[in-house]
This record gives sequence, structure tokens and C-alpha cells, in this order.
Amino acid sequence: MPTKMPDIANQAQAQTEGVLDWVGMSNIEMPIMVEMQGESRPVSALVEAFVNLNQPKAKGIHMSRLYLMLDELSVESALNQSNLVKLLNNFIVSHEDLSNSAHVKFEFDYHLRRKSLISGKLGWKAYPVVITGNLTEGEFDIELAVKVPYSSTCPCSAALARQLIQNAFNEKFSGEVNAEDVRNWLGTTEGIVATPHSQRSIAEVKVKLAASVDDFPIVDLVDAIEDALQTPVQAAVKREDEQEFARLNGQNLMFCEDASRRIKHALNHIDGYRDFWLRVNHYESLHAHDAVSVASKGVSGGYSSR
Repeated sequence: MPTKMPDIANQAQAQTEGVLDWVGMSNIEMPIMVEMQGESRPVSALVEAFVNLNQPKAKGIHMSRLYLMLDELSVESALNQSNLVKLLNNFIVSHEDLSNSAHVKFEFDYHLRRKSLISGKLGWKAYPVVITGNLTEGEFDIELAVKVPYSSTCPCSAALARQLIQNAFNEKFSGEVNAEDVRNWLGTTEGIVATPHSQRSIAEVKVKLAASVDDFPIVDLVDAIEDALQTPVQAAVKREDEQEFARLNGQNLMFCEDASRRIKHALNHIDGYRDFWLRVNHYESLHAHDAVSVASKGVSGGYSSR
């Protein structure tokens, strides 16, 4: 048996010379401990890891080195901002003759116990989370992204429904009316002749974390979005919770523009986010298309709304 195995990546020259922006691996399945506001939580993540290849004659990079460093993080440590910075540095150190930029991304669902609106019942909600780190020319860039589902009720549809109810009232009653008769009538389908349309909606939010933030503020970001919108989708519900959800929808009518402005206003008042980008998607129940609004913090050289 040979005592020394061949290393083509080190010994062979590229068939066609040229630098490459990124080389690495994606869809690496790996358990990761995520540090979030003083708590470590295990998640099942899909990871991608890349470095650039700036030596035009080099055959390739050392992918196994990237994988083994991710595995070390998985087994021996936890994912926070300082460990993410260390990981990116090590990617480049392990490729010091080949690379000067590094990228890593972790995608996972973060499960939170959420309490119902009135009854206090608890249930699990899964929030898709993406944590991305980049090291370019000595500059670190750490991003946290979440998706938050909520309900949106159309203000236009609500106004049209109210008009139909008024018309039905005029047809039913004339002159002096008895309050008990009106109350009973309002409890029938004839009384509430129309309802506004609502739809499940998704808020996608990305924030750039300041260096002073170490643990990832996943819960704080989700809470800020849900508090701004007021109508997050529910987990475990009883009838009293469903009734309260209907009330909240009726008192928080919103176009996609309203939802974006609410979230933007909330994020502008949170320290620790150098920049942010958001997109709200209202998956219309009236139309076959979606209503979408996009916004960013407006930092020079930061996120673009396009």
C-alpha cells in the first residue's frame, strides 16, 4: 500500500487559470448550539461555507478544512457572534495562500413557546432563522434574518363590509328602533351581511448586528415585529382566543404599506442594529397575486430596497 496519498488540490495546476469569487460547500446538515440572550438552544441547521480563490493557478481549496472547523463548532462550542468571527478568521488562516474572504450561513427553525391571547394556553411556533457571516478585506459583517407570520385584514374590504351592514340595517329598521331587536339582529348572518377579507402574511426581516451584540437577539427581533403588527398567527387556541384574534384583526386593519411602516418604525428604535431590510408579503385572498412592500433603514452603502 502507498505510504503517501496524492493531494491533487495541492500538486496540480488549474486546467484554466482564473480567480473565483466563492468555493465551498452548501446544504451541510449539522446540529448547532445557538446562544440567544443568555440561553443556549440546540437546532438542526443547514450550513454553507465558502472562501474565495484568489490564486489563478491553484487547482482548488481545502474543503475538508472548512467542514472540520464547522464540526468543531458543532461539538465543542456554541454559535454566537464572537465564535462566528473566530470561525471566519480560521477559514482564511487555513487558506492563507489561497483566500482572503470568507462566508458562512446557518439556516434553521427556531421554536418558541407562545401563549394564546386570552386562555393562556401554550403552543410551539417555528420561526425560520438565517444567520450569515462575511469577512471581506478584514471587515466583518454579521446578519440575522427571521420570517414572522401574521394576519392582515384589508382596510378597503372592511369599509365596504361596513357599508353593506349599514345598508342592511336601513332595509331592516325604520323610524324608532328597539335596542334589543337591533342587538339580536346583529347576532345573525342577516345582520352581519359581509365580513372583510384577511390573509396570512409573512414579514421577512434582516438586520446587521453591531459588534457590541454577542448573543443573537432572535426572540427580541421576533417580539418587536409581532408587537408592531399586533396580529401574529396563533398556536394553541380556545374560542375566547379566536374571538380576541378577530377583534385584533378588526382593530389593526392594514395594507402592506402600513405593515412595513409599523415594522420600520419599531426597528428604528432598537439599538444594536446597524442596518435593516424588510419585506412584507400579503398572500391575498381576494386576488391571485400577492401584495408586497419593501423598506430599508436607509444607511449610506447599506441595504437596498430593490
